[in-house]
Amino acid sequence: MFKTLLARTHQGYRTIKYPTAPVSLPDRFAGRPAIDHSKCQPGCQICSACCPTDAIDFSNGALSMDLGRCLYCAACERACPHGAIQFTTDYRQAVSRRHALRYDGRALELAGVMSAPLRRVFGRSLKLRQVSAGGCNACEADVNVLNTVVYDLGRFGIQFVASPRHADGLLVTGPVTTNMKRALEKTWKAVPPPKVVIAVGACAISGGPYVGHPEQHGGADSVVPVSLYIPGCPPHPMTILDGLLRWLGRLDKTGG
Repeated sequence: MFKTLLARTHQGYRTIKYPTAPVSLPDRFAGRPAIDHSKCQPGCQICSACCPTDAIDFSNGALSMDLGRCLYCAACERACPHGAIQFTTDYRQAVSRRHALRYDGRALELAGVMSAPLRRVFGRSLKLRQVSAGGCNACEADVNVLNTVVYDLGRFGIQFVASPRHADGLLVTGPVTTNMKRALEKTWKAVPPPKVVIAVGACAISGGPYVGHPEQHGGADSVVPVSLYIPGCPPHPMTILDGLLRWLGRLDKTGG
């Protein structure tokens, strides 16, 4: 007993103070990219050529990125000879609309608070069934990290449940492979209304590195209606947590 108390005293309080205090991530973290159009040279497009998921587009005459496809590998940042793309440490990237992830460097349209009727039901208690629809386990691992003492997701009333019949919605990872499409549909039908879907990671949003492959369906919203999109490959636990709390209206001025 004495050794247990001594170890607990030595470890101290491990849970982060977010959202009542800001969180800083290391410089090596690749978060929301910054685009400097003044440095982008006409006709260059080296960044687009090296992107493994065709997330970079020049069809409108200017550089833009689809953050729903982006793997945050930073290959474009390294390849650009002019420094037009720089990945920042900003973890705040969750959005309510798929179109909002088509990013041209202006302020990202972050997720808004869910509708008032849904907030009355889910604002204080949200139970989610996690569905890995063909994921590689990277997004799944970072979702699981939220249950550790560092993030302590349960303190916000957000919990993962074993059965869709006990859930308020689904948290989907993976590109929705052909073998998982029917399973996702059946799981969605088993959740009692009102219900929501959260797409976590590039695969669940767009298909990620498997875009165009015949054995996948290009993300969750090809099968179920998505209410919240959290980009990344995989998203950092802070990106997921920020998106959930922002959507539930649980962020104060410090956290938001």
